[in-house]
Amino acid sequence: MEYTAVTDPAAAGRELDDLAPVYEAVFAEPPYLEGPRDVAEFLQRYQSEHKTPGFRLITAREHGELVGFAYGLPLSSGTGWWEGFTDGTVLPDGFAREDGHRTFVVMELAVLADRRGHGVGTALHDTLLREANGAERIALAVRPEAPAAAWYERLGYQLVGLTQPWDGAPVYRSMTKTLPV
Repeated sequence: MEYTAVTDPAAAGRELDDLAPVYEAVFAEPPYLEGPRDVAEFLQRYQSEHKTPGFRLITAREHGELVGFAYGLPLSSGTGWWEGFTDGTVLPDGFAREDGHRTFVVMELAVLADRRGHGVGTALHDTLLREANGAERIALAVRPEAPAAAWYERLGYQLVGLTQPWDGAPVYRSMTKTLPV
């Protein structure tokens, strides 16, 4: 398995043609059941996210074929990431303070079904976070019913609360993991 880090915005943009079919295959599975509109939204989001300062993409290729990817970026001071809690979560003072460095978010992590259980996801995750730009913590959102939710717990992530990040969105578990200093 070959893992490659991509941080240059132009190079990250060129990866989209390979990322799209992997995203489509992974997120068509239960519990996501995403369709063409969801894939189009992913493509549109990625077009701006990959240009964010601090963006980092990790690809996993086997015999030249993309089998998985993960990417993330730092939260800016104007982020709405810590809004939309549906379970009464009240964040401690200062928790939502962001400055473009404090929190690195794992935006997507996807591994093709036939490559799961072989350490690809863990390698993608660990490689992505290895250079999380001096962040204090990592954040992510995962569907509670997804097998990945338990996997993230095993990796040391803790629940912040349940959130619905946009109107009509499913509920997600907002999770964080503190990084060692």
